Amino acid sequence: MSDDESYELLGFDNVLLPVGDLGEAVGFYERAGFEVAFRLDEAEIALLKVGKETPGVLLRVEEELRHRPPMWASARVWLEVRDARAAARALAAAGVQPLDPPFPVATGWTVEFADPWGNVIGLTDYSKRPELARTT
Repeated sequence: MSDDESYELLGFDNVLLPVGDLGEAVGFYERAGFEVAFRLDEAEIALLKVGKETPGVLLRVEEELRHRPPMWASARVWLEVRDARAAARALAAAGVQPLDPPFPVATGWTVEFADPWGNVIGLTDYSKRPELARTT
């Protein structure tokens, strides 16, 4: 690729997750603690807020997509939280069962959960490396 054709990655736009039913998906993610930025039923999409950042998690209806278990080898989206173990307790209290108990990672703790269509979201903290954590 020549210098005239090169490009620079500037950051994330949105993370797209396929879902089978927009209303069910929005309800699930609201129980999991997400806030809806917007919902366009005619376009079969909804954007979930992630902190104060502009990019978010975009739920997009895929026709014929049925409930399914998560696949281990699938991509995962991890989002930063202040305390992943507290997030795990809040998820369970809201009826969203974590895939496993919170587990230690190099920077702190992580808990993962899956939506009814097998999309896996991880909530991770920086309790072991607070200097890397977001401050706002």
